[in-house]
Amino acid sequence: MGTTRRRRTGQNRVLRLLDGLESRSGADAVIDLVGRGVRALPLGGGRDLLHGRWLGHPVHPLMVQVPIGSWLSAAVLDLCPGRSREAGLLIGVGLTAAGPAALAGAVDWAELHRTQQRVGLVHALANTAAVGLYAASLTCRAKGRTGAGRGFGFLGLTAAATGGMLGGHLAYRQASGANHAEEVPHVVSEGWHRIGAVAEFPAGQAVRRTVDDVPVLVVRESGGAVHALADRCSHLAGPLSEGTIADGCVRCPWHGSVFRLSDGWNVRGPATSPQPAFDTRIVGGHVEVRLRDREHAGSSGQMEKGATHEPHGHGG
Repeated sequence: MGTTRRRRTGQNRVLRLLDGLESRSGADAVIDLVGRGVRALPLGGGRDLLHGRWLGHPVHPLMVQVPIGSWLSAAVLDLCPGRSREAGLLIGVGLTAAGPAALAGAVDWAELHRTQQRVGLVHALANTAAVGLYAASLTCRAKGRTGAGRGFGFLGLTAAATGGMLGGHLAYRQASGANHAEEVPHVVSEGWHRIGAVAEFPAGQAVRRTVDDVPVLVVRESGGAVHALADRCSHLAGPLSEGTIADGCVRCPWHGSVFRLSDGWNVRGPATSPQPAFDTRIVGGHVEVRLRDREHAGSSGQMEKGATHEPHGHGG
């Protein structure tokens, strides 16, 4: 028994270190300061561009492939005699691409949970160290100090690999950037589900109901039409039923993502995925909902504004 426990402890040493990083609050004041600064940047519509709303998932993981790929290729060339000049060119490409990738990552990071931000801060520091080391490598190469340039390059690759490991922890263990509403179509059973009498849904107010253990946001318009979306925000599972209803949309109370009530389309980020939407009907004075087939929403999940599904918002 004791041997088994020791083996498990040894196997999870790195993971225990990362989990401990999530719980350390020593840098929270720095996180608050930097987060406010990032959110205050006058990016306008560029903020959603950096979030990757146009792509349907975060753009930062895509952008970091350029510096990582360039630096790894430079390391391979540094192992070959007489290829320092070509390696230096690749290092320069990586340094040029690192800035936009870092900006996209910072915009995403500012809208994460605190435990995710703690890991993300160290991830950013590791990548900043990599940039500094590669800048030193490029400077040494320009001065003819090829050996030092290679040395700084390999140190930079080590720092970038550490940052990549932390980024993987953020993406896969902490699920930052993942679609937190993806499981809904796999959990809600087919067919219509009765969720309450019409009188239980005051016009213009958000009401939370549950269908097959899935929380659902329900909003009845003053004209009688009823809209229903998965309640947990696709960004980080914020409760949309506690958000603001305005102009035919709901705004997440956690990070401000805006979704269209008629079809769940993410009008504004940081959410990069739309919300699963439900068809609705009124039968015998009761509201019923049915998960909308994705094929009916088009390949992008977007429908025309104001579009309805039969028998959406009408009596059965």
